[in-house]
Formats: sequence, C-alpha cells, structure tokens
Amino acid sequence: MAGTAGSSLTAELNRLASTTGKAAQGAANVYAGTSGLGLIAALNIKASANRQPSAYKGLNAICNELAGTTGKSASDALRTL
Repeated sequence: MAGTAGSSLTAELNRLASTTGKAAQGAANVYAGTSGLGLIAALNIKASANRQPSAYKGLNAICNELAGTTGKSASDALRTL
C-alpha cells in the first residue's frame, strides 16, 4: 500500500514499520529489523544486510534503492512502497 501524498519522511517510515509516533531513526530500525542504528545505517542494512559502512548510500539514494526508483526525494521514494 503506497503512502500518502505530502507525508513526511518520518510518517512514511512509521507506515512502513507499522508503528506510530516513533522518530525517523526508531521507525527505520523497526522497518529494518535492526536496533540502535542511525537512520542511514538502518536503511542501508535493510537494503543489504552485508553492506559495510564505507559503502553506505545517502538518504535519497538508499530510499530510491529500497523503492526501486531513481531521482526521487527520500519521502517520495518511500511513498511508492
């Protein structure tokens, strides 16, 4: 189910994680099945469990990878999931 047009990154991460009221970092960790990681790290691990920190992608790039999209903002990419 796709997200809501105009929703925030935090709202989209909570939707994907099936949580409510979490900060973006917390929701990203739930979504990724990780704990205590930063936002970027959690999303990179979600995309590839073996990805090393030196190969982490930035926020827009990792969200586009997860969504199978290109050139979208992080929120817009996640809305497609």
